[in-house]
Amino acid sequence: MSLNVHEFTDENFDTDVTQSDLPVLIDFWAVWCGPCKAIAPVIEEIAGEYEGQVKVGKVDVDQNQNTAMKFGVRSIPTLLVIKDGEVVNQIVGAVPKGNITDILKEVI
Repeated sequence: MSLNVHEFTDENFDTDVTQSDLPVLIDFWAVWCGPCKAIAPVIEEIAGEYEGQVKVGKVDVDQNQNTAMKFGVRSIPTLLVIKDGEVVNQIVGAVPKGNITDILKEVI
């Protein structure tokens, strides 16, 4: 994982995401998920490009089932955009980078 991509867990989620001053892009993923691996480089690129504007992180659904259940994540990859502690957008599946950056531009 790149230095710009945070690891969100059941334990740090409220502090690192819900209470964040910046909008947060969260990638719900798992080690065994092929599409998750395909989108990972895109998430890292976005983390670098939007540093200081958006906090970017990942939640391993196998290790952090409570957080995944809280947001009703049933398919992965699922991307959530959270601003001021509320989900403002969601993408399910591996999508092109432009789809993700378009929704980020709406919240920054």
